[in-house]
Amino acid sequence: MKNLNTNNNNSPKARYLNDKNLIKDESQLAALEALEHIYQAFKQESFIKRNIKGAYLWGKVGRGKTCLMDIFYHSMNSDKILRLHFHHFMKIIHQQLRDHSGHADPLKLIAKNLSKKYKILCFDELFVSDIGDAMLLGKLLQYLFDFNVTLIATSNIAAEDLYSNGLQRERFLPAIKSIALNTHNINLNGLKDHRERALQVQPIYFLHTKATNQNLYLLERFELHSTFVEPCLSTSTRYKPEHETILGRKLTCIARNKKTICFEFSALCEGPRSHLDYIELASRYQTILLFDIPPLSGQSFERIKARGTEDGSIGSGLVGEREVVLANMDDATRRFIALVDELYDQKIVLFLSSSTPLEALYTDGSLTFEFQRTRSRLIEMASTEYQQLSISIH
Repeated sequence: MKNLNTNNNNSPKARYLNDKNLIKDESQLAALEALEHIYQAFKQESFIKRNIKGAYLWGKVGRGKTCLMDIFYHSMNSDKILRLHFHHFMKIIHQQLRDHSGHADPLKLIAKNLSKKYKILCFDELFVSDIGDAMLLGKLLQYLFDFNVTLIATSNIAAEDLYSNGLQRERFLPAIKSIALNTHNINLNGLKDHRERALQVQPIYFLHTKATNQNLYLLERFELHSTFVEPCLSTSTRYKPEHETILGRKLTCIARNKKTICFEFSALCEGPRSHLDYIELASRYQTILLFDIPPLSGQSFERIKARGTEDGSIGSGLVGEREVVLANMDDATRRFIALVDELYDQKIVLFLSSSTPLEALYTDGSLTFEFQRTRSRLIEMASTEYQQLSISIH
């Protein structure tokens, strides 16, 4: 094998070091070296069939994980690499499972087909909370690695902590083992959240009171004409509902035009919604308004499962296992987190209104860790840089 060529101006290291707009962080250097090595190995081997160890980048929000992965992705400049938000990848897998439902081992077929098209898969925000996804990933990842697919992934948590406290977690352990064996596990442990750097800000989070109804201000600002049932200066103005059909279901909205749509929080996050709804919305609109976000905090509690109780057709874990029971608003909070993740990934502009300040929106409960990412992303989404990027893309 030839010596590694580190003088290539298009390599991840060169792009990183030459980008004057990036705030350099020593905690990112180990990840940068790993990505540089993967880049050089692929470029020199010209995608020959061999297993090249990938990278699992994890750490707190705003440490530059996605930035580094995107630098790597653009450096490769190849149709043999696929970069997706993890939710999007799982949407594709579920669809392909339906397409290959009669096959003896559809996951192996899906992995084989992916390996023929892509040699590197880049997943942003790898996070598993759904039991269905957990059951699929163990076999799917192993098949992908068997077919010499290299994984680059970002996550807020260590691989060994994925799907922590999930139902039947023991069935997800093969996926964790596969990630550990086939990637370099790198913790970006810098002390700074780079999304909280000095930014020019255009406010997107509006506090309203009985004296100042920010909902009416936002509707007028975006020229959204809504029929008021109870027009008054209060925090709970009622509107004549409109409907948007998403994935075959009607979703109640306040108002919409070609580029912008407005919802109450309860309609978008408290009903039977999933990240698939949010993917679809992000594909249709450039701007989304979300009104009347309630306080989301709430104490969750644990209980010990008794034998024979609450077991589904595939079981729900070991007898005596501790089970975290969510607080009242945690399901809605999970959907809100998924919504912000999707809109951030697709560079959609989001405006929000609430009678609760952002820093007090979720301060206590089982989703405190996950909500840190949401708060950090909302800070970035309020920047002029983000909003100008959104305009340029859409």
